[in-house]
Amino acid sequence: MKQAWLLALALLAGAVQAQETPPTSLRVILVGDSTMATKSGYGDALCARFQPGVSCLNLAKGGRSTKSFRAEGLWDQVMALLRARPAGQTDVVLMQFGHNDQPGKPGRSTDLQTEFPANLARYIDDVAPTGARLVMLTPLTRRSFDAQGRLDNALRPWAEAMIRVATEHRVPVIDLNAISHAAVQAMGEAEADTLAMAPKPIDAPAQGASSPERAGAANPVFDRTHLGAKGAQVFSAMVAGQLPVAMPELQRWLR
Repeated sequence: MKQAWLLALALLAGAVQAQETPPTSLRVILVGDSTMATKSGYGDALCARFQPGVSCLNLAKGGRSTKSFRAEGLWDQVMALLRARPAGQTDVVLMQFGHNDQPGKPGRSTDLQTEFPANLARYIDDVAPTGARLVMLTPLTRRSFDAQGRLDNALRPWAEAMIRVATEHRVPVIDLNAISHAAVQAMGEAEADTLAMAPKPIDAPAQGASSPERAGAANPVFDRTHLGAKGAQVFSAMVAGQLPVAMPELQRWLR
């Protein structure tokens, strides 16, 4: 009886120790649109803010929405990676959509009240069985000011819908839309224009709407949606600063 009790105690101690043992490696997968993608967004700069041993894959693609990212098979690639996760590795998916879910983009737009939240919930349901962790990010602000110097935020309803879905499903969410909007409003139009992919043309109007994001990589021209190197550094720093708040265990993996 004593031996059986000691064996049970040892097994329990081993199980507790296994649960407390931190993961030996981390893989971060970025999923989103051009404001996160390579060359036009902050994703690569964010990857550089993780420790050298972290595998960070930027799978965000220009022009994609919650609908088209799945329809084009891009999400299947992510799921294949998650299902093949090695033992001892933590997988974290950082997901940002909204820009191309807005009206006026055939094949990409989604209904704000029905389709957009349903798509987000489906992504959550897909990730859960794999053992990976999902963090949602509300859409990065655009940088278009009106004649009175006020920054437009037409993306706010999409951000709030994402927050509702994340809260309902108990998924961490970073309100990047609110944080970036406040920062860009504070810096003003002239400074915000230096975050673009290309310098502002001398003959550009003082106020102008961002160019529509097409279904593909962003053109390397001036607009108030996509990011150059400076913009990528500014907004990746915002995300990196919020990641440990959303998921405290990520702190040790950041530079």
